[in-house]
Formats: sequence, C-alpha cells, structure tokens
Amino acid sequence: MAKLTKKQKEAYAKIDKNKLYSLSEASTLIKDITNAKFDASVDIAVRLGVDPRKANQMVRGVVTLPHGTGKDVKVLALVTPDKEAEAKEAGADYVGLDEYLDKIKSGWTDVDVIITMPSVMGKLGPLGRVLGPRGLMPNPKTGTVTMDIAKAVSEVKAGKIDFKVDKTGIVHAAIGKVSFSADKIEGNAQELLETLMKLKPTASKGVYVKSIYLSSTMSPSVQLDPKVVA
Repeated sequence: MAKLTKKQKEAYAKIDKNKLYSLSEASTLIKDITNAKFDASVDIAVRLGVDPRKANQMVRGVVTLPHGTGKDVKVLALVTPDKEAEAKEAGADYVGLDEYLDKIKSGWTDVDVIITMPSVMGKLGPLGRVLGPRGLMPNPKTGTVTMDIAKAVSEVKAGKIDFKVDKTGIVHAAIGKVSFSADKIEGNAQELLETLMKLKPTASKGVYVKSIYLSSTMSPSVQLDPKVVA
C-alpha cells in the first residue's frame, strides 16, 4: 500500500471507523476531510440487497437533485429541424441530427447526456457500441427519449441524473461538489436515497439498504448509518 501523505493521515484521523454517521454529520465531515486543490465531486455509494442478474431485482431510475450537480452538463439534442429551436431555447449545448451522428461515428462523444426523439432512435441503433459503454445511449426510462425536448433538456441542466445498480449490487452517483454547503450535500443525498427506497423491488427480500458511503474525489469514505433511509 502506498504511503499516506500528511494531509491524508489528517483526514483519516478525523474519521471514527467504529461509527455510523448521520447524513448531516457525514455531509459536514466530507467538506472537512477534503483537501483537493480543485472543486472535488461528492459521491455516494449505496449497497443494496438485490441480485442485479435477475430482471425483477434491477434498480434503475432518475432523480432531480434539488441543489443541482454543480457540474456544467453538456447536452446534445439529436432532433429533427422542427425541434431545433425548442432544444436551443432550453439550453442544449449541441443541436442537430445527421452531422452529429456522423461525428459520433467518427468517435466524438464529448457530451454528458444525449436527448432525442422516438423517431430518431432507429438511427442511433448502429451507434450502440460507441454510446452504450459510455452511458450515453438515450433511454425512454430515463426521460432522454421524448417528444418534450425542452422539458428533458431543462431537467438535465437543472440537476437530473440517472442511476443504475451495478453487477455487484451497488448504486454509485455524484451528488454535488465539495464547494456546496453541507446542507445542500445532505439535501441531494437525501433525495437520492428516498428515490432508491421508492424503487425497492418487491422481489427483494431481507435488508434492502445494506450500507451507504459518502466520499469526495480525493477523500476517504465515511460510512453512514443505513437507518437514515429507514
């Protein structure tokens, strides 16, 4: 194991490894133990008591963080000409269709979210190998395939994120920045956790939320009491 720096040792010293923190305590502590020279992201990892290999235990959803993500989300709207003005007015960074499909075919993926219309999805099928691994393929379940382009763009810009349990049963999500106040970090985390509770599969038996960890890009993780969402 690599030797810890002085700042890392100081950060670890502030965490009680035998304690399960409240959401309020953890949100304050994360700010205190992060010493990055940039505005680090705040991340949450929730281990769920589900078997993602079974379709009836898959947990996937969207949530609009009340205080936004703190990130300037780049949105590409792949729309027909009659929807271009709507997308631009809503704040999409890139708007068009065929020219952007060609750029993606050439390897361009410098966006965070792609929003499109049902009639355009057929053209995106062949690009699945490029977009899928990067999490960029639009999906009706996450609201990125819709006729209401303006609403979809506005929600993403305001802090709407989608999440999905991974093959190990963990949901990872970025819920803000260290520059946020502790109250805002707590509010965003609470919104995500409440959404996860609403999505509990009926096929999931036993303990649903097994563990919750809060961390920043450069900090140790802080374990929360799973009862914060009980």
